[in-house]
Amino acid sequence: MSGHSQFKNIMHKKGRQDAIRSKLFSKLAREITVAAKLGLPDPTMNARLRAAVLAARAENMPKDNIERAIKKAASAEGETYEDVRYEGYAPGGVAVIVEALTDNRNRTAGEVRSCFTKAGGALAETGAVSFMFDRVGSIVFDRKAASDDAMLEAAIEAGADDVVSDADEHEVITAVAALREAQKTLEAKFGEPRKASVVWRPQNTVAVDDEAGEKILRLIGALEENDDVQNVTANFEISDALMAKMQG
Repeated sequence: MSGHSQFKNIMHKKGRQDAIRSKLFSKLAREITVAAKLGLPDPTMNARLRAAVLAARAENMPKDNIERAIKKAASAEGETYEDVRYEGYAPGGVAVIVEALTDNRNRTAGEVRSCFTKAGGALAETGAVSFMFDRVGSIVFDRKAASDDAMLEAAIEAGADDVVSDADEHEVITAVAALREAQKTLEAKFGEPRKASVVWRPQNTVAVDDEAGEKILRLIGALEENDDVQNVTANFEISDALMAKMQG
């Protein structure tokens, strides 16, 4: 078990500088409601709901909004959403996994396919690229929560598989089945994490040039603009200069 990952895992998340706050809150609320419907409406007893609430808090979603989304699950109000996964290829042969919550599979599939096509990529069959990723538990703490050594030692004791530390955060990687217990153990030691959820993690990453990297980042941005899309994960690496340019 190492303290640093061999690869920089680039996963573009909601809440970046270009995100619209109301759209972000809408997506977070949708995940909270779905999680509460699928299990108990108590975050301490429902791992998916706990993860959704943590994600909402990390984005400073008001407490009233979170409680309203949980209550909505117990009522007949609103649509019924289902989890859907799309897989495809971006320019440069980069693999992309798109996770969505939708009330209309045909609409969402068409919109996701359009994003890939416009970016010069292609949507593929389910399973076409997911074998290049591992499904793992991810627990993220702020950098100030502990030193690298302290986090690594605690993670080992909690049964985690790896820790990736950088200038901003510590990410503790666990087996999916071990996520809940590891989270409870680490939370007791370091306080509430920023995020704790099941994620797709690339086994390897593909280095791309700036031209392909720009197209990939635009594809991811277009996908994240879609109301139904919750998460986008890709297995690529780009230069720091291009990342700074696109975020600036």
